[in-house]
Amino acid sequence: MKKTIEFLKKLAAHNNREWFNEHKEEYLQVKGYVENFTQQLIDEIAKFEPEAAYLTPADCLYRIYRDTRFSSDKTPYKNHIGIYINPRGGKKSEFCGYYVHIEPGECLVAGGAWFPESPLLKIYRSEIYNNVEEYLDIINNPEFAASFKTYWQEPLKTAPKGFPKDWEHIDLLKPKSFVFAATLSDKEMESKDIVGKLTRLFKLLKPYDDFFNFTLEQHPELSVRTPKRR
Repeated sequence: MKKTIEFLKKLAAHNNREWFNEHKEEYLQVKGYVENFTQQLIDEIAKFEPEAAYLTPADCLYRIYRDTRFSSDKTPYKNHIGIYINPRGGKKSEFCGYYVHIEPGECLVAGGAWFPESPLLKIYRSEIYNNVEEYLDIINNPEFAASFKTYWQEPLKTAPKGFPKDWEHIDLLKPKSFVFAATLSDKEMESKDIVGKLTRLFKLLKPYDDFFNFTLEQHPELSVRTPKRR
């Protein structure tokens, strides 16, 4: 992983096509390593999420090339690598999985529902409202709470429509995104035991993902088709 982080540091400092093309061979070596790393993570997740066994690294890895068509930032490449291992449908599915973000100084592991569309967001809020004790048990679990914090939720300033403003747990319903993340230092990402460390974090995330996935299973029309099985 050290070479991957070193490459991303250099890419951030030289984010242009000329530099990238000159270092294409280095990028391809990093890409191969990340694909192998992703397969290792898939294999570990498959031990407690059997459906993950049908995924390939291609189902989980995001392209390093940025879509600049509608962005004021015209830098052509991402300064990070994103891996989203989603056992129930791959990276394009609305089901919740396990995200690994590799970026110098900004590495993290995350899970949960990332900015779901309005119909699904409303259903998730209702599920939390109707099963708040179960939800609180998950996020207040000592091991979970020690590792994970809320991440990029963009909460509403007031209660969402249809829910009582005076409900004691109303802040739980305000987020537009239900994601928890654990940050990792570059040194931790570069450690020999990184696969084992990430696997432990994935296992802590599983009950949180399961809470939303159980709900989505009741509304399959809001998910996307799963990838073909090998």
